[in-house]
Amino acid sequence: MRRLSRIAVAGIASATLAVIATGCGSSSSSSSSSSSGDSAGKGLALAYDIGGKGDQSFNDAATAGMDKADAEFGYKSTAVEPQDGESDADKAQRLEQLAKQGYNPVIGVGFAYAPAVKEVAPKFPKVTFGVVDDEQITADNVADLVFTEEQGSYLAGVTAALTTKTNVVGFIGGVDVPLIHKFEAGFKQGVEDTKKGVTVKSQYLTETAQEGGFSSPDKGESAAEGQIDSKADVIYAAAGLSGQGVIKAAAANKIWAIGVDSDQYKQDALAKYKDSILTSVLKDVAGAVFNLAKSVKDGKPETGVVRADLASGGVGLADSNPVFKDNATLQEALKKAEAGIKDGSIKVKTS
Repeated sequence: MRRLSRIAVAGIASATLAVIATGCGSSSSSSSSSSSGDSAGKGLALAYDIGGKGDQSFNDAATAGMDKADAEFGYKSTAVEPQDGESDADKAQRLEQLAKQGYNPVIGVGFAYAPAVKEVAPKFPKVTFGVVDDEQITADNVADLVFTEEQGSYLAGVTAALTTKTNVVGFIGGVDVPLIHKFEAGFKQGVEDTKKGVTVKSQYLTETAQEGGFSSPDKGESAAEGQIDSKADVIYAAAGLSGQGVIKAAAANKIWAIGVDSDQYKQDALAKYKDSILTSVLKDVAGAVFNLAKSVKDGKPETGVVRADLASGGVGLADSNPVFKDNATLQEALKKAEAGIKDGSIKVKTS
């Protein structure tokens, strides 16, 4: 199996997608169905995580990778929305349908798809499956698309520490799971290494994804209001769609928010709040999706653990906000921190 590192952050493309219904979940593509299993010229399939298309974050980054593949390869890909309260069996059925319809690769966008990918992949050995944010599957036709989220979050911590005026900053995680612990750990370490005496207030919205931790802007807004009441003036959210509520609260209270996964300063749905989005921790889900599709098209499918890190450009910070970009002191500190992470002199914790 090929074990590869991800390269630079892929460009973001956009497409207007028609919405049609499928037998398991709703699809946002104009692709026609086929049971031939022949994927030539058809494209890839995304099975979205909780929050679905339009989260301005994790799922939309995956969509951008799919759109880029469609534009460059002439594909007609498809994307399927999750359903409330669905089981692993429902996810497995969805992936099996997509494989039967001839899509290749078939990608589960989020660690929740790991059990389903593990079950379905052996049934379709000629189809490449991808799962984002899980590295527990070992199979000849599965790519585990993972990231060093802690490294990008460390840089967010440096940014927060050098921006706060109250010496109180916040972290809001969507769901209390190991993946989001990586975001929190890196952020806290970045703050602590940069400025002594800064308090980091941490909060998780829910214990499980089914409770809406990644899909409830109202929960994010309420949590942010609580941290703001405790004097936090910079809040970093790793909470999917719920992060929109954090950004809304930051804008209403004239403090800083740090976005996640996509450059949220540039997101149309967040445009009215963008002046409060200092930066975003970028996670190249778009690149992961596009590169897996390209590897399949080239006849050399990626498999095994495909890890994106700071050195390869797979994680980093957005510099769209001029306030962030033009802060010379902050940029110098970030440059030093990046160099330390890349040369190993700074070892970022994951928990």
